[in-house]
Amino acid sequence: MKTSNFIIKNNQLYDSINFNELKTQKNILIQVFCGQNKKSLQEILNTLKKELPQSVCIASSTDGEIYENSVSTLNTVISISTFENTTFEATHFNEKTSFENGTKIAKSLIKEDTKLLICFTDGEKTNGEEFLKGIETVNNKVPICGGMAADNASFTQTFIAINNQIYTSGAIAVSLNSKKLDVKTAFNFNWSAIGISHRIEEVKDNRVYKISGLKSLDFYEKYLGEYVAKSLPATGIEFPLIVKRNGISLARAVIKKHDDGSLSFAGNLLKGDKVKLGFGNIELIMNNPLKSLFKTDNINNTQSFFIYSCMARRRYMPNIIDLEIEPFSKIAPTSGFFTYGEFYHNKEKNSNQFLNQTLTVVALSEKEDSVKTKTFPPKEENQISEHARSLQALTHLIQQSTKDYNEQSKKLEEKTLYSEQLLNLQKQFLKHSVHETNTPLSVIMGNIDMYKMEHGKNKYISNIEIAMKTLYNIYDDLSYLIKKDHVHRVKHQINLVDFIRSRIEFFSLIASKAKLDFNFQTSSKEIYVFFDETKLQRIVDNNLTNAIKYTLPKNKIHISIEKIDSKTVLKITSISKQILDKRKIFEEYYREQTTQNGFGLGLNLVKRICEEEDVKIELESNEDFASFIYTFKDTKNENTST
Repeated sequence: MKTSNFIIKNNQLYDSINFNELKTQKNILIQVFCGQNKKSLQEILNTLKKELPQSVCIASSTDGEIYENSVSTLNTVISISTFENTTFEATHFNEKTSFENGTKIAKSLIKEDTKLLICFTDGEKTNGEEFLKGIETVNNKVPICGGMAADNASFTQTFIAINNQIYTSGAIAVSLNSKKLDVKTAFNFNWSAIGISHRIEEVKDNRVYKISGLKSLDFYEKYLGEYVAKSLPATGIEFPLIVKRNGISLARAVIKKHDDGSLSFAGNLLKGDKVKLGFGNIELIMNNPLKSLFKTDNINNTQSFFIYSCMARRRYMPNIIDLEIEPFSKIAPTSGFFTYGEFYHNKEKNSNQFLNQTLTVVALSEKEDSVKTKTFPPKEENQISEHARSLQALTHLIQQSTKDYNEQSKKLEEKTLYSEQLLNLQKQFLKHSVHETNTPLSVIMGNIDMYKMEHGKNKYISNIEIAMKTLYNIYDDLSYLIKKDHVHRVKHQINLVDFIRSRIEFFSLIASKAKLDFNFQTSSKEIYVFFDETKLQRIVDNNLTNAIKYTLPKNKIHISIEKIDSKTVLKITSISKQILDKRKIFEEYYREQTTQNGFGLGLNLVKRICEEEDVKIELESNEDFASFIYTFKDTKNENTST
């Protein structure tokens, strides 16, 4: 195998390429990486087809071209590889879905001796992840490489080609079939996650509508600023979302902005995915890439390197991107292009992966493997500029700060988890306690009633009954809090007059023990509200028990129900000490007078129910009295519909 690379300016192919030397070769694979316009590419392809008709030629538009140890833009690089023991087949498909393109290509090209599949797709319409899944359903063992075509970040029209036929959509591929061809693939990511995790909330395939409660565009504006958000996808592609798949960090870069604030990414995301924003880790990128790419493989026999790298890498570090390419060119001829998404095959998991922000590389050779220990070109420290050093230092600062933050977050998460577990245990204990309390309370109340029937009342049994009714009220509050989210409650018409009378009767013995009395007034014998009976009981019972606790002895608790226009007003008034903080009185665990028994949960529960059911609460208080006023909305329409 032998590869020769050429950079073409002004379409002067004959000045660069000696076609006479190639005309006798049978197995020729040509790759054209074009940063120029479609017309220029067509002229180049026509010349190649004319001079080397026996060759197989594939081409892609780019966001930059790789030529040996340098990177260019708006030029065309031609890579011509001749093989002794390798043949090729190429095809193009433009089906309805990217998945179908993948399956058709795999079925058409992959043979028993296929060693590699090089694929180029359009960069605008293709869903790279679905395309690779299509290939994988047919064959998950043959290595793949290549990427999505680019168009110098204009995101208007990309193009791909086979021989001298150019396409603006679909996918092309060429299979390398051989018994001797040695293929090694690898990739470098070097993008690090930063900040907190965010959740993908609304998504369809690769179009994301909402991230952590924000429209996708608003999310990018919040974290990367207004300018980046307005300039997407051309600007901001360097800061992708990073998600983990099968233990590998994958980037998903923005490729399209929609009018509704949603964003399309070069690869699928799933609802519930935890993602972080990513940034290029200059420290890792500037290391010799061969060391991390080929940790176990021997690459001394490599005869050609083809690199398909993300456009974001070039744009993120335009002044030092050559440093990442140069080590390859010192070993073998090197060429490639900057893509809108890279194709990679994970040999260990037998799966295809669609990547962003990565450098993917394929090493080819028809030589026999030697046992010579692999060697890497030495890193030349003096080639790195002061600007690059500053970027390196900044990256190190961000990385270390992120590490510290993650360690602190982990500790906080562990504490939070412990607190949640403790809270859940408390809830479980409370749930079981309330459940187990119901039976003995019922037994005691039943026996009190039986005792009164047989022996009549006495002060001891009355005291027990008062205590039991107080316990029952606490039990009802706790039971409601536990069951409220798990029980479907039904509203119905309730005669509020009869309901209040029944609750007054229930608490009359307790009021009498406190030397208090009830005074109940109503404007009508029947006043109906459309309400849930359990919730209504919690409102009434908690107000009556509070009135009993705080009303000064030898006074009356005044209760009134009045129909005002279409609304029903329930008012509970008593002579008591002035309520000092009218807002705090409804807070959880707050008690105005700490000498009184209780948890301070009752009025907070009342407030929550009133907010749920749109009941207006008013509190009037001075040195002489306190009034709690509840206004129930008009339920005429609801009543007539039931």
